[in-house]
Amino acid sequence: MTYFNHLDKYAEQIALVDESGADQTYAAILADGDEIAAKIGRRCLVFLNCSNCFESVTAYLGCLRAGVVPVLLSTSLDPALLNDLLDNYRPTFVFGPEAMFRGRDFREVFRFREYLLAATGYEPDYGLHDDLALMLTTSGSTGSPKLVRQSYRNIQANTESIIEYLGISLEDRAITTLPMHYTYGLSILNSHLASGARVILTEASVTDRAFWKLLREEQATTFGGVPYIYEMLKKLRFETMETPSLRYLTQAGGRLDAVLLRELCDICEDKGLRFIVMYGQTEATARMSWLPWERAREKSESIGLAIPGGRFWLADEEIEPIKEPGMVGELVYDGPNVTLGYAESRHDLARGDERGGRLFTGDLAKCDEEGFYYIVGRKKRFLKLFGSRINLDELENLLNREGYLCACTGSDDQLVIFFEGLDEQRAQVELFLSERLKLNRGGFKVRLIQAIPRNEAGKMLYAALPL
Repeated sequence: MTYFNHLDKYAEQIALVDESGADQTYAAILADGDEIAAKIGRRCLVFLNCSNCFESVTAYLGCLRAGVVPVLLSTSLDPALLNDLLDNYRPTFVFGPEAMFRGRDFREVFRFREYLLAATGYEPDYGLHDDLALMLTTSGSTGSPKLVRQSYRNIQANTESIIEYLGISLEDRAITTLPMHYTYGLSILNSHLASGARVILTEASVTDRAFWKLLREEQATTFGGVPYIYEMLKKLRFETMETPSLRYLTQAGGRLDAVLLRELCDICEDKGLRFIVMYGQTEATARMSWLPWERAREKSESIGLAIPGGRFWLADEEIEPIKEPGMVGELVYDGPNVTLGYAESRHDLARGDERGGRLFTGDLAKCDEEGFYYIVGRKKRFLKLFGSRINLDELENLLNREGYLCACTGSDDQLVIFFEGLDEQRAQVELFLSERLKLNRGGFKVRLIQAIPRNEAGKMLYAALPL
């Protein structure tokens, strides 16, 4: 049974609040969502161009309740990339802000607040598998045709697990810090709506005064963030802020520096908050692990334990299980939230479950004697310079700890470090690499960059670096 078909039990509860303070009950958003779905009228593919607003959440729920398959995309997606996706997947309808329909030969079907539902005119030449519920872009893509196919079972299993280990209740109020088309942001939305909790919708950044004003006025109890958000909180001196309603904070979307994690644990303890680190991938619907907050200082380098209903193990090069603590292998996850597989065109949408509940994460990890797992790098994030193996993720962490904001990439013949800073600091980075890390100066170069490219969730976009 899927949670979105049983939300009427919370009918009179407030479901959503926006930046103006306007709110919507569960009864209202379900009625509006069902009306949008009724205008669609059948099971088909719909591009849902979304932001953190009433329109997007309402349409999302309406689609899922009616068996319509939404592809969640950003409203700020580059028009050329959107055109590529439209040509590749040929959705029957598109739902989004009115401005995005200008110059497009779509037929308006229904207007809901500031959004329009439009028929594209495409004739479907593909099928939709019965289990297919929705599709998301992979965390690193910005218009790539590769989408992740999620099933109804995936969504429900991961939602139930997150609610269990976080203890989400009817009294919680989550404020958005991440876009809903991003798997982490969507998991926060799903888990709180399934609990009858309230979601405070905003597009404001944590660096905006408006965000903190809204948080206090609406008495938010929680928010989540990727490492970049918590780096900003440190600069904003979060420890001095008045946030009496907050109960806990969550972190995922990349590895948080262990030193910063311990600092955040101290800050949260002083403020009476819990700080919970998690690990996940879009390919696993959202979450795969969590680090109990009581162990966060002690296990600051760890991603924690598998979530309820899931299981981790490590695979060697022959895909045999590694059982000895401390040995490194590829991290493998088994669980009902492992998604069906990828789609690279509309003709993949009729395919069923290609993973069988098992995900090879592509992360290299080790496990300690207590069963806590530690990511040590990506299988594909290594270079070999002058015979030495270089872990690019580890190198980035080392540079960040020295106060240098860098993105590391390159090939086996040359390491390239993109440095976000001043020209006079470049020599300091080069000195650190050659003297402290003993890297041969002929094997690397440091390039200044005005801003390291990131997606809307704050994750580095290595493919967008100007190589």
